[in-house]
Amino acid sequence: MTTPPVWNRQRLRSNNEWLLLERLRTSGPASRAQLARASGLSKPTVSSALAALERAGLVREAGTHAQSRGRIAVLYEPDPRAGHVLGIDIGRARLRTAVADLSGTVVARTEVRNRGRSATGVADTAVGCAQQALAEAELTAPDIVHTAVGTPGVFDRHTGRVRYAVNLPGWGRPGLVERMRERLGTPLSVHNDANLAALGEYTFGAGAGSRLFVYVLVGTGLGMGIVADGELFLGAHGAAGEIGFLPLDGVARRGNLEDAVSAAAVVRAARERGMTGPLTAKRVFDAARAGDAAARDAVRQEGERLALAVATVAAVLDPDLVVIGGGVGRGADLLLATVEDALHRLTPLRPRVAAGRAGEDAVLLGALTTALRVARPLVFDRRTEYS
Repeated sequence: MTTPPVWNRQRLRSNNEWLLLERLRTSGPASRAQLARASGLSKPTVSSALAALERAGLVREAGTHAQSRGRIAVLYEPDPRAGHVLGIDIGRARLRTAVADLSGTVVARTEVRNRGRSATGVADTAVGCAQQALAEAELTAPDIVHTAVGTPGVFDRHTGRVRYAVNLPGWGRPGLVERMRERLGTPLSVHNDANLAALGEYTFGAGAGSRLFVYVLVGTGLGMGIVADGELFLGAHGAAGEIGFLPLDGVARRGNLEDAVSAAAVVRAARERGMTGPLTAKRVFDAARAGDAAARDAVRQEGERLALAVATVAAVLDPDLVVIGGGVGRGADLLLATVEDALHRLTPLRPRVAAGRAGEDAVLLGALTTALRVARPLVFDRRTEYS
């Protein structure tokens, strides 16, 4: 038999304070009377809890509200200055970092090209980018409650290494994550970039409100994040959504879906159709918009193969929404019609398919969201322990 929790006065007070703090965070500024009605707590309990939260620096006055008979009520809101978090997006082409306060407001942001010639160089450049963001926010490492890092591949908590990051050579080398943690001087967690992008798109973009939402990240590689009832689904070993490894013999060079659905696949298809010169996926999509026949055919092929990925996902997960994002995903205006037409040929299971709204910041927004989910209860526990 398990031992039931001990419900003492201190724990009850703490639970009431957390309940009110979360109510203010999710519903906006409120008065004591409004909080009492919304929470079911008595007005004296609400007043006592708000006083404790204010002493702890977790809430602050946010103005006043006119009530009946000319009375004025003080409004309260969470104090965003109670802590800060750091998000880092490590991509093959770009490194992005952002600092946010506890309300989720970004107070500093930096972005640089990923010019690292080695895994160590990439890690050090990412740390330098983050330190620049901290300096711009006039903060130091001790001000950061938690740092969340988005990266291709799957982080193995047991070995401390990143696996399957095929587009970042050497990224699975031992000690890289610990090197970043030590150089930053903050608590740090590492997450798959597609998972974070899914969380960012769910929180800030097209996925909001979906019961089962899938984000397909198409860029240098191919990945997928799954959000069920607001929570990431990671699988038994953290590799859920690694659809780039799906076998596709006869279509891709190495037999994997990632080789058929990615930025490199778009460029390869364009060259096979006669396009020349320095090509990128963006240039191919731009040419397709301008009416270039070879480019349009290459983009059509990308859409048809992407539809195969969506059809596979629909059969396994039955999502209500699939969002296309990433670098290639920015060409969704050209891809979506082809994807939807191909889905009608491939399967009777046809989830709604939409373009991402979070854009190139989807991974970064997901990193901040993840860091905030860790930081908010930590800050609450630390500040209320002795208040």
